[in-house]
Amino acid sequence: MKLLAGPCVIESEDNIFKIAKALEIYQNDSSIDFYFKSSFDKANRTALDSFRGLGIDEGLRILEKVKNDFGYKIVTDVHESHQVAVVAEVVDMLQIPAFLCRQTDLLVACAKTTKEVNIKKGQFINPPDMKHSVMKVLKTRGCDEVSYENSKKYGVYLCERGSSFGYGNIVVDMRSLVIMREFAPTIFDATHSVQMPGSLGGKTGGDSSMVPYLAKAAAAVGVDGFFFETHFDPSIALSDGPNMIKLDELESLINKIKKIREI
Repeated sequence: MKLLAGPCVIESEDNIFKIAKALEIYQNDSSIDFYFKSSFDKANRTALDSFRGLGIDEGLRILEKVKNDFGYKIVTDVHESHQVAVVAEVVDMLQIPAFLCRQTDLLVACAKTTKEVNIKKGQFINPPDMKHSVMKVLKTRGCDEVSYENSKKYGVYLCERGSSFGYGNIVVDMRSLVIMREFAPTIFDATHSVQMPGSLGGKTGGDSSMVPYLAKAAAAVGVDGFFFETHFDPSIALSDGPNMIKLDELESLINKIKKIREI
């Protein structure tokens, strides 16, 4: 089982290393393929003055240090095709944000690297249509047929993070996990799936109490991995705090997920 976990955005080097240290338990778990996740830039914030991160140069320096010090695989978001080559020098998985999942130039740029590519399904997209995003990466990598097996072979993943439901709410249709796994191994993003966009008046809200229920449901349906944004104290996190799961609650949830998968 793949596990992508870490703070939403790089707030500081000290914060990153404290969280990275707390996640060592998963690096030493033979049943988990662990990736440390954090963003050097959150480009799709609601307000102009929202905290975005430390930028690409400082952010990659910190992520590379985490990689070297802890031996972690690293995943981070890329927003523009010109970022891809330099980010790929540090990370093991390139992540396409949900709003950019159809951006051909970005997908092709990622596909031209040797790194795994995790494509988040847009909140606005019908799950079967994610086949076309997968095909852009596979074709660039020399494969002409979309299938779960081919995507696994060529390092292409899909990620479910909910769908827009009216205004200010996101819901998860568990059928999408089954549908998208026809095209690629699928990761369930349990924390972004509880977002409530714009619900805090210029900020994105959420309901983190629903994270365990959605994660356990996804485990029961069957997925290839999980994505959790986590923090020592989500109430003071500089991005996506209302959606995050506290670090001291993550281990119990992961253990429950593992038991469900075993069944």
